[in-house]
Parts: sequence; C-alpha cells; structure tokens
Amino acid sequence: MNTPISALLDRKGRQVFSVTPTFTVAEAVAEMNRNRVGSVLVLDGPRLVGIFTERDVLRRIVGAGLDPKRALVAEVMTAEVLSITPELTIEEAMKIFTEKRCRHLPVVVDGRLGGTISIGDVTRWMADHHRAEAEHLKNYITGGLSA
Repeated sequence: MNTPISALLDRKGRQVFSVTPTFTVAEAVAEMNRNRVGSVLVLDGPRLVGIFTERDVLRRIVGAGLDPKRALVAEVMTAEVLSITPELTIEEAMKIFTEKRCRHLPVVVDGRLGGTISIGDVTRWMADHHRAEAEHLKNYITGGLSA
C-alpha cells in the first residue's frame, strides 16, 4: 500500500494530545481517558521529549508498584521516541509497528508535530481499503462496472 501517511491524517485528523513532563501519571492517564487515546506525547514547550502510553502505565507504574499520584511522567515516559514523516507510506508504517513493537507514532513535519497515528488507525485504513476493493471487484465481476 503506497498511500502516504498524510492521507490517513487527512482522514482522521491531525490533533495531538500532549502533557508536560511535570504532569503526574494520574493526570496524564486522566488526559488519555478524557480524549479516549492510548498515548499522549510529552512536550517541553514545542519540543517532543517523550511519549507516555498505556503500556508505560502497566509496566512502569503498576508493575513497579509506584503511586500514580506522585510519579511524574518524566520519570516513566519513553524518552526515545520513534517518529515518522507524512511522506512515509502506510505499508512502511506497518513495518515499523511490527519490527519495533510499538503502537503509536508521532508524525513530524519540518521539525514540528503534524499529528499522531496508531496501529489501530492503520488497521482501520487497511480494512476500509480492502472492503472498498472487494466491493469494486464484486461489482466488476457481476457486471456492475464496465472494464
């Protein structure tokens, strides 16, 4: 699938949900729940300094027995953030999700955040694409479309 990530962002939107490193984990989780997302980007001003995900909550807070009302996002976030550009294809993003075992990727445009995609966004895109392709082929076979 050679469709660029920018097409996926055009469809789903480019809104970025973020917190600062000084948020407590409880505050960050509340933000994630409020926006119904599985991650938030961690920004220090305009600079991307990390990502905080549901997986971080499970492994680094619950698993370590930390108090989410006291632990700061800066202490438990993933600081090494993989990011992509909008020109990357959906197929290339799928490969990153698989090889790097991550679920969320910020999209960076000219050094600035241009959105975030998740593995769920890519899965939905692929399912919609396959559904449309199947419908097109069905119509072609049954004579609904001319060649």
